[in-house]
Amino acid sequence: VLRLSGMFLSCLFVLFLVFSTSSNCRNRPIDLVFIIDSSRSVRPAEFEKAKEFLVDMVDSLVIGSDATRVGLVNYASTVQIEFLLSTYFDKSSIKQALARVEPLASGTMTGMAIKTAMDKAFTMEAGARVSSMSIAKVAIIVTDGRPQDKVDEVSAAARASGIEIYAVGVDRADMASLRLMASHPYDDHVFYVETYGVIEKLTSKFRETLCGLDPCAQGHNCQHICVNSGDSYNCMCHPGYVLNLDKKTCSHKGLFSCHEVLKGECFFSGSSSDACAQGHDCQHICVNSGNSYICKCQVGYVLNVDKKTSNGQNGSSDACAQGHDCQHICNNNSVSYTCKCLEGYVLNADQKTCSQEMRSEITEDACMCEAQIVFQKKVQSTIQELSRKHILFLKNVIIV
Repeated sequence: VLRLSGMFLSCLFVLFLVFSTSSNCRNRPIDLVFIIDSSRSVRPAEFEKAKEFLVDMVDSLVIGSDATRVGLVNYASTVQIEFLLSTYFDKSSIKQALARVEPLASGTMTGMAIKTAMDKAFTMEAGARVSSMSIAKVAIIVTDGRPQDKVDEVSAAARASGIEIYAVGVDRADMASLRLMASHPYDDHVFYVETYGVIEKLTSKFRETLCGLDPCAQGHNCQHICVNSGDSYNCMCHPGYVLNLDKKTCSHKGLFSCHEVLKGECFFSGSSSDACAQGHDCQHICVNSGNSYICKCQVGYVLNVDKKTSNGQNGSSDACAQGHDCQHICNNNSVSYTCKCLEGYVLNADQKTCSQEMRSEITEDACMCEAQIVFQKKVQSTIQELSRKHILFLKNVIIV
């Protein structure tokens, strides 16, 4: 009896491990924002199914101020932030908040919803962690219709700001629009289900995805190859190269660190047909010189004493010329720079990328307009015909 009891307890322990690991995903901390379509095409019962999907997702994650944080953006023709990443830090509170969410109205302004999430829900003020913490920012969009505004540019801006976007289409959802919104590769970021009644099928898929976030996919600074090592990553080099002391960059096996400077030229102990292509530290222009290279400056600049960096001839440095990450226009202000956007675009919260100005007009149905014109012409023709017959009738009466 004791032996059977021991086996029974062992089985219970194994089952406990299986169910606890499957239901409580030990995912890396993420800042997760759901962007949910609640337009008129989503029936009340279907919206409840969508909310059940969100509850299942919350149940599958480790929630907390130091773990995964969750926010919710609700949209139709307008956009409403239901709660921010900093509002709730426990599952119970989040699920109660989800239960209180009501659908909005007609219209499907998906682009506006994405922009709102990027500008207001993924900010540090809203509870998003600083980039230095390497916390992944993830948006999951659930929609059943075709967007009535542009989504390509605002989605690209959101992805450029570091937000990984998953797009879930239901029933009548437009697959082309889902692809415009989602991150790459599409096979991992675009999902489709026939009805809201089966949307819970995606819970296990997202659990696998979010529990197994690849650190390399979340961003790395390896020069050649990033290798996932669980919660972190290591860098490796292509064949013929060796990893440098910084454990990130690579050097050709035939090249070593610059060990002597003669007349401003850096000489290597190895050999290569293209020393510049193997890596250099010239600020402006690298010029091959046999098995070595020399640095030169762009027009209007002079080489500094380190023979690598450059300064303007008037002594002031052009910050834009020294490299910038502005998407559109770099505006130099001597010691630094600011970014500006082309006409018709606005600067995003990161002060670097640009998004097209959003206009919340809803396009009229062209078919309806054409039908109205045809109907109006037909009415006018009928009136003209009746008028002609009436005039003929009056003439006949007068003649009689």
